[in-house]
Amino acid sequence: MIVTHEVVRYLERITPESTGVLGEMEEYGRERRFPLIGRQVGRFLSILARSIGARRVFECGSGYGYSAYWFARAVGAGGEVTLTDGSADNLAKAREFLGRAGFAERCLFREGDALSILAETEGPFDLILVDIDKESYPASLEVTVDKLRSGGLLVTDNVLWDGRVAEEAPEEESTRAIQEYTRRLYEHSHLETSILPLRDGVAISRKL
Repeated sequence: MIVTHEVVRYLERITPESTGVLGEMEEYGRERRFPLIGRQVGRFLSILARSIGARRVFECGSGYGYSAYWFARAVGAGGEVTLTDGSADNLAKAREFLGRAGFAERCLFREGDALSILAETEGPFDLILVDIDKESYPASLEVTVDKLRSGGLLVTDNVLWDGRVAEEAPEEESTRAIQEYTRRLYEHSHLETSILPLRDGVAISRKL
């Protein structure tokens, strides 16, 4: 966590508890120690998607569908959220959860390498989420920007990496990759970028 523990506890306390299928998804993650974006980031993603009238969303890395739940709710009936994951088990669980939530018809489930799938999928998309292996972040940039519409949003999770990105000479490849990726985001001629220090850091980049 980037902010103080007191602030984290405050945010958790004031954020309404999740109920129904969403609550089950959070409990499922806690039991398995599965990394989730959490309720605060989920709400933020939903607001972002609604604010640009997003109808097509692509997720590079979906796990068992927690972030897709927030996007599916935001795009509405007739919208489309493409989920990708390398695990068939994760996608099967995502189908179960999102189906019971009533979002099955607006979700597409693709197993395999997220960037390869995105490269082969016809764009443009209104919003693309990047939450894959951190070592792959730099390689994701050009394909994601290419598949975004003008005015669309590229959203990237974990860009503060529990504060490790502040290290001048990090030993971890994952940390170095996030640093390189973030530098490219800010330098990219077709993007305007800002980083929100919410949970583990969320980068929001608008395609010009």
